[in-house]
Formats: sequence, C-alpha cells, structure tokens
Amino acid sequence: MTSVETLLNVEAIRQDFPVLHQEVKPGVPLVYLDNAASSQKPTQVIEAVSEFYRKHYANVHRGIHKLSEESTEAYEGARAKTATFINAASRREIVFTRNATESVNLVAQAWGRANLMPGDVIVLTEMEHHANIVPWQLIAKERGAEVRYVPVTDDGLLDLSGLDTLLSGPVKMVAATHMSNVLGTVNALEGLVQAAHDVGALVFVDGAQSVSHKPVDVQALDADFLAFSGHKMCGPSGIGVLYGKRELLEAMPPFLAGGDMIKRVTLEGAEWNDVPWKFEAGTPAIAQAVGLGAAVDYLTRVGMDRIYAYEQVLLGYALERLEEVPGGAGAWARPVQEGRGGGLHAGGMHPHDIAELLNDRGVAVRAGHHCAMPLHQRFNLVATTRASFYLYNTREEVDRLIEALYYAKSVFAF
Repeated sequence: MTSVETLLNVEAIRQDFPVLHQEVKPGVPLVYLDNAASSQKPTQVIEAVSEFYRKHYANVHRGIHKLSEESTEAYEGARAKTATFINAASRREIVFTRNATESVNLVAQAWGRANLMPGDVIVLTEMEHHANIVPWQLIAKERGAEVRYVPVTDDGLLDLSGLDTLLSGPVKMVAATHMSNVLGTVNALEGLVQAAHDVGALVFVDGAQSVSHKPVDVQALDADFLAFSGHKMCGPSGIGVLYGKRELLEAMPPFLAGGDMIKRVTLEGAEWNDVPWKFEAGTPAIAQAVGLGAAVDYLTRVGMDRIYAYEQVLLGYALERLEEVPGGAGAWARPVQEGRGGGLHAGGMHPHDIAELLNDRGVAVRAGHHCAMPLHQRFNLVATTRASFYLYNTREEVDRLIEALYYAKSVFAF
C-alpha cells in the first residue's frame, strides 16, 4: 500500500457510502466504476438533504418567516461554499442551474445572442462532450457564426500546433473541456486561455469531470466561465453550477424569465434582479443546493489534492493489471492521459456485451459513446466500455474488474 493510499484512508471513506455495501446478486458484491457518469452519495449528503426537508424547508428569498429565513441562509450558504471550493472572487459569481449542460446553454444563449454576429468564430475541441458542442452549434447557426475545432492527437491530447490559425479572425468564444470524460485527459488550459484572451476571445471551461476530482482554481485558470454538476461530486442530481466573472454576468441578458429574476415588473416591462439571481428564475433547487454544499464540505475535508493523487495511483495500478489481460493494456485502453479515467475497449467484442458480462460479476461500468461521438469517430470507434474511478474505489475493485474482463474474454473466446 502506498503512502498516498494510507493518507486517504479509503476504507473509512467507503463506510460513508451506503450504496457500496450491497450485492448485485447473491454472493456478488457491487463494484461501482461508473463515476464519470455520476458519483455515489455519502451519508453526510443524504442526511443534510433529509434534515433540511424535515426541519427547514420553505421557499427562499423575500419570505420573512423563520423557515424562509433558514432556507435562504442554507441556500445562499451553499453558494458561498461553492465559491470558496473553486476560489471564485465572490459568491455573486456562482449561478445555480440544473446541471452543467444547462450552464453551457445559459451562456450560449444569453451571451451568444447578445454578442455573436454573422462571421464571428467559436472555437471548440474534438474532445468535447456533446453538451459543450451542440449548444454552440445551435447559437452559431442562429447568429451566422462559424465553429472551428482544435484537433486531438493520437495520444489523446489537444493538438495546439495550429492554434494561431484557429484563433485568426473574429474569434469571440473558445470552449474546452478541462478533463475528457472518455480519455481522462487533463488539459493544461492556461496556455489556451491566454492565447484566447490575447485575441479578445472569452473562454468557457467544461469542468464537469475536473472539479469533482482535482483542485480547480478559477482565478488561477482565468476562465471567464466554468460549468460543473453536483451529481458527479457526491452531491444530488438536479443542481449544477455556472461560474462567470461578475462583469460578464452583469452584462448578459437573462436566460429564463419569471419569479426571483426580477426586481420590478410593470405592464410595459421589467427590471432585472442583481447577479446571480438574474439567472435563477422561479423556485430554485433549494434542497439540492443544500446537498451540494454538504458535498463540498465532504470533499474539502477529505482534500481534493489527496483525492486526485490517490486516483492517479489507482489508475496506474489499473493500467498495470490491464497489461496482464491478453492483448495488453494497449488493446484495452485508448489513450489514457493524466486523469482519473479511461475508455476500455476490445476488438471482436461489442462494448455493450463487455458491460453486460461485467455486470454479471458485479462490476458496474458504462458502454456507449459517452456523449462524445466526434471523439470516438476520431479514433475510429463506435463505442467504448468505460471504467471510471473515484475516491471510494480500491485496488481490490480493480482486481475484480480484471477478473471480470477475463470472464468476458472466456465467454466470447476472442
């Protein structure tokens, strides 16, 4: 056992996650390796949400009774915790959304409609999740803008050799993932951010995978916008975050209209609320935000630096064990760079068949294109079977994965 694993005390962490202690079928314990899709929830988060509903729930803002004040304090407290977690300059730079996808759409629609003109350019990468491609394609078509793409190398890295050409002309927005949900690649975005700013473009970072697994400092990164979801970081589903520099959020028109995003309404028009509430129309996901705040507390106590270091050790061990499987790691893992996950695949067997056979042995993975069709096309793959790790996974679970892969190979004899 390495010093990193000892420091993290994974066995103690696992006791916090009730769902991990069950059997898929009699005698077959669960091995949950679908963390890139969604993480499991610790007791501390479950109890925080339950306690809020039992004792403190009411609608937030404007209410002057005790429960409303307590609910507002909890909701806004979660905003403050989230701001600290990613080192935002102010809690006013944190907008609560339903998920990272809604955060992308908010910026694409609200900022895009106010700022994109025919002939303008949006630069994306071939590595993006569909949620960071399709919203930009839609607004580009609506506004007459052009979409360009940073290619991906054979090693699964961003190919920035042609960046000067990609950033030529009226580039208004560069949107890139911080960590690939397929390759596990962690993109060192500082250079790309600086290059984009040098030509007057803004930068949107998809942090859905990175924020849950490694320390992220939005001020150091100098991202103009960054999005992530609560459900991938031990929090509830139904709550997402959009970070935006305050001056940009203040300049943007609202995305949705209705209660709480207004200060004053007349029959002739309306005056918008201050940020971030200008972008939070209607009754928000109050309990989900409280759960997110509890998840932030939990991850902060464990330590994001230690979580990331541990996951690197675990991933390294997984790649070593994959070498033992006939064909070697090269046959089972597409380019897996610095990061906490990768895509497993094997010629001669469909990824869904692998996933189904692994499930027979209690190993939960995900098969498909993982909402990243262009990236799979880049590597001439239709789909992959993805095993992705988190702070509660163990070496023993990696061993279970390898055993299940041997089983899958024996069934199909390839």
